Amino acid sequence: MSRNTIDNDVTSQDTVVRVLRVDPKDNVIIALTDLPANSNVTLEGEVYLLQESIPAKHKFFTNDMPPGTDVYMYGVLIGKTQYPVIRGTLMTINNVKHAAQPYAYRNVRRHWNEPDVSIFRSKTFQGYHRSDGRVGTANYWIFIPTVFCENRNLDVIREALHNELGYAVTDKYKSFTHDLVQAFQEGKDLDEIDISLAPSGHRSRVFKNIDGIKFLNHQGGCGGTRDDAALLSKLLAAYADHPNVCGITILSLGCQHLQVSDLVADIKKHNMDFDKPLLIYQQQVVQNEEQLIKLSIRDTFKKLMEANNIERKPAPLSKLCVGVKCGGSDGFSGISANPSVGYTADLLVALGAKVLLAEFPELCGAEQDLIDRCESREVAEKFINLMQTYDALAHRVGSGFYMNPSPGNIKDGLITDAMKSAGAAKKGGTSPVVDVLDYAEIVSRPGLNLVCTPGNDVEATTGKAAAGATLILFTTGLGTPTGNPVCPVIKVATNTRLATKMEDIIDIDTGPIISGMKTIEDMGREILDYCICAASGEAVPKAVHLNQDDFIPWKRGVSL
Repeated sequence: MSRNTIDNDVTSQDTVVRVLRVDPKDNVIIALTDLPANSNVTLEGEVYLLQESIPAKHKFFTNDMPPGTDVYMYGVLIGKTQYPVIRGTLMTINNVKHAAQPYAYRNVRRHWNEPDVSIFRSKTFQGYHRSDGRVGTANYWIFIPTVFCENRNLDVIREALHNELGYAVTDKYKSFTHDLVQAFQEGKDLDEIDISLAPSGHRSRVFKNIDGIKFLNHQGGCGGTRDDAALLSKLLAAYADHPNVCGITILSLGCQHLQVSDLVADIKKHNMDFDKPLLIYQQQVVQNEEQLIKLSIRDTFKKLMEANNIERKPAPLSKLCVGVKCGGSDGFSGISANPSVGYTADLLVALGAKVLLAEFPELCGAEQDLIDRCESREVAEKFINLMQTYDALAHRVGSGFYMNPSPGNIKDGLITDAMKSAGAAKKGGTSPVVDVLDYAEIVSRPGLNLVCTPGNDVEATTGKAAAGATLILFTTGLGTPTGNPVCPVIKVATNTRLATKMEDIIDIDTGPIISGMKTIEDMGREILDYCICAASGEAVPKAVHLNQDDFIPWKRGVSL
């Protein structure tokens, strides 16, 4: 099957239904709509009698299979049957368990068919140019605590600055709570209060060229191992040096593991010519807490006045760095949103931009394809080492990649980790893998880069932004509010029902692929057009509008 079509040659009794076999090698078929039990489904000239109802997004077997039979989807091994199954039976977590093919470096050189990018070649985006040549898609000031002890002070500062400078988005909820209090005082029925909230009314921003003031609250910096603090320092340094960041205010207690000197040293390691304003305050040095907060607010305000002079200017699309991520995935993720984003990724690579594919637990089963696409043995072996080390750590604590699918994933058709991974890997497109980055490493090479992160939505987006992503394309089939403090996150729905139901958090709907109204290539080009608008500040992703600033550093060590 080509990457841009879904087969329509399907009938079920007197009604037209739609099913899909992704790859000729597959021995399961996907239901694109709910299929009734005891109906005959015809695909590619072959008739299948359904033994039971097959919900949309789920799969049924194409053959009678004895126990231990290899199950294929996307052309790769995704599991093995646990007991005899009959042709036309629903695939479940009981009759199939995770299995993935072994992988190794094979010195394979693949030819990549680059997509036609002629319509995008002359396009630009309006970005913030930094002195090191990188270009940001936003202009944020960030507050960094070196230790969790400073989180409360950051919360106080956030409320003061967001409310007075026009970045707060909670006005509608404050108004709603006010109405509840008033109704309570007047003895009215609280259920009569209208819960349909009007859009938040942002106050006029004081600084038109500052897109936001962000706060990187975290639970680290002390109490864990020194390795934990060192890894956190590298992560925070990457955020300080991020092209979407114009300045930094650091708050430190003073006695914690992560010392300010270590963080500053890591910032300089990232960028020897680092020249952004960097304000530092230590609570155990300043006279008292009130002075700490007022000093940091006043001095930051002064620097914001200077940073506000930075304006957007044209930049080629090669200056984009786009992360691709999925979360709240469903059975349509691997056939609509993910391959659409994958085509966008291919367009970006062909234009000389950087693309980041992460979530190593969700590459389990797709390893061989990625290894065969690596440009060098060194890159391939780094990927193999990181995957094997990560999986071994998971097994050491009684887990493993095979336990990745969540209850929500399973309910909506993702039965094994290899199935989920094979669909998730589609986000990376088909281009060669130019580099592999460990957690908190910074991307340097144009093209497709693999980044070692967990599959967890927030930990993955946190790591992807640290690697240098200036936009993140986030696909979802079930819906998720995940965002990031410094990197605009664009939500891409796998199905129209979700896009309609949760329109407050979804930016792009790839459901027309499922309905046959659009091709994957069509959607991939539309997604890139949206990326250009978002990178220019002309379109504001829902996660940005709602201040969904999720930030969770990955903690590899143990807590003491």
